[in-house]
Amino acid sequence: MASLKEIQAQIEQLQQQAAAQREQELSGAIQQIRGLMQEYGITVDDLQPKGKKGAAKKSGTVQFRNPETGDTWSGRGRMPNWLAGQDKEKFRL
Repeated sequence: MASLKEIQAQIEQLQQQAAAQREQELSGAIQQIRGLMQEYGITVDDLQPKGKKGAAKKSGTVQFRNPETGDTWSGRGRMPNWLAGQDKEKFRL
């Protein structure tokens, strides 16, 4: 049976081999991608997702805040208990 030091040395050697293999495979993949990009005239911008540009729409913007507890309500859905029976406009942001 191998000693702990021998096993750790083997682990270190295998980690170095794995890192070298990854580097080699990654280099090949990058060359292949560059070749395809050149062949088809693809730019980095072409690889970005198409669609609306700019910030995504916020969902559920806060419109009301309870100053005592910091609880918030967007104005959609069921009205929270802390706001029930009170003038909503006093809590509007």
